[in-house]
Amino acid sequence: MDEHLEELYSEGKRLFEEGRYSEAEPLLKEILKTNPRYADVLNKLGVISHMKGEYREAADYFERALRLNPRYTEASLNLAITYNELGEFEKSREVFSLAAQVARPSPGALDPFVAGKLADEHYRIGNIYLDFGMYDEAIDEYRKALRLTPNLPDVHTKLGITLRNKGLHEEAIVHFNSAKEINPNYGQAWVQLGITYYMKGLTGLAIEEWEKALERNPNLKEARNYLQLIKSEERK
Repeated sequence: MDEHLEELYSEGKRLFEEGRYSEAEPLLKEILKTNPRYADVLNKLGVISHMKGEYREAADYFERALRLNPRYTEASLNLAITYNELGEFEKSREVFSLAAQVARPSPGALDPFVAGKLADEHYRIGNIYLDFGMYDEAIDEYRKALRLTPNLPDVHTKLGITLRNKGLHEEAIVHFNSAKEINPNYGQAWVQLGITYYMKGLTGLAIEEWEKALERNPNLKEARNYLQLIKSEERK
């Protein structure tokens, strides 16, 4: 890379990392005019296009990046997400699967950054299944996310909610408690654990969870509302 292109790249990368995409974009495009074989530049332009909602253009950038470097896992994941946005779900699954295979050529070789990216995608898909009431599919996705990155309190909590929806209260409680252990300040874990206890008829334990949740986060409206509801019921 000659000195001029190196300066353009350094400035474009800095602006990109600061989230100043509209300023980074023309600099990155200028680099491609001179040399279109920079996979990293293509990936960054793909991200910018994706952020703008220009998914077809984003896919083209990611595809070009992968033609230059088929092992570019971040570009693969970005492409899988973009295909999903375009409704090309089969392509998304294929690319996503290939990204996982490339990232883990042997057992235990998965990079933590890649594991986090893959876990995020499983979590996102799990949420879609949950929204449509497809609990078994959602549980499968959440478990995949946790196998990749076990210390995610939001995933444990969503898995707990889904298990509870299937009537598996004891297993749900395990995951809510796991979320609390990972991040004691994650209020939703306390709230959802309280709801589960209440559904099991353990009102005292439910109240205890919601009160502790409010001690940690006085602005947690859900916990306050549930406590007020129980107290109003008790007065009746």
